[in-house]
Amino acid sequence: MNQGLTINFGENTSTPFKLNTNSKPFRKKKGNKTFESDNLKIEVFWDLSTAKYTTGPEPVDGFYVLVMVDSEIGLLLGALAEEAVTRKLKIGTPVAKVTLISRREHCSGNTLYSTKAQFCDTGIAHDILIRCNGEGEGLKHPVLSVCIDKKTVIRVKRLQWNFRGNQTIFVDGLLVDLMWDVHDWFFNPANGYAVFMFRTRSGMDSRLWLEEKMLQKEHESVGFSLLIYACKSP
Repeated sequence: MNQGLTINFGENTSTPFKLNTNSKPFRKKKGNKTFESDNLKIEVFWDLSTAKYTTGPEPVDGFYVLVMVDSEIGLLLGALAEEAVTRKLKIGTPVAKVTLISRREHCSGNTLYSTKAQFCDTGIAHDILIRCNGEGEGLKHPVLSVCIDKKTVIRVKRLQWNFRGNQTIFVDGLLVDLMWDVHDWFFNPANGYAVFMFRTRSGMDSRLWLEEKMLQKEHESVGFSLLIYACKSP
């Protein structure tokens, strides 16, 4: 209903580029824009005119987003990305090394929330399904289930008392800490939301992510985190 794209550069809290396909001046779903940020020349090319969507807010096919920073490819997204590079750029254009370190999603529903996530660069995209349903007498005894690729990885009974917790799961050979906090679903239903976080552990650390030091050692790899805010529909 209100699709858009926002790109921030550096630590500047302002938004030098924002695309909202339902409002001017970026109503067109295909185009380009050039500007400067921190003395860098930024070029953004996008084409969402044939984008295809499934259940989530992200397009899954028929689109591309290309960001150039001082004539170097800084970000390249979409199924049409290679075609866009071939058509717009010279052969041998340098490509910056990028890594997805976190993503955040807001979703709304009553019993079911779904998304996709890739926990490491060499892994595959996994289907994540979060379900809250009743056991026994309807929703008087709610149960929380989290499934990855249709396989249940956690199941929390007596959710009214176990509204906060964490558990370690394995995904693509990685230790992933899963945290949930559904307190507001029960005690602040009018304005509250549940929070779910998936976070890979850094290096060979065997501790829970909450106990890790704020600063990581240089030789440790950058982890990945997925934060989901789940609101209940009125």
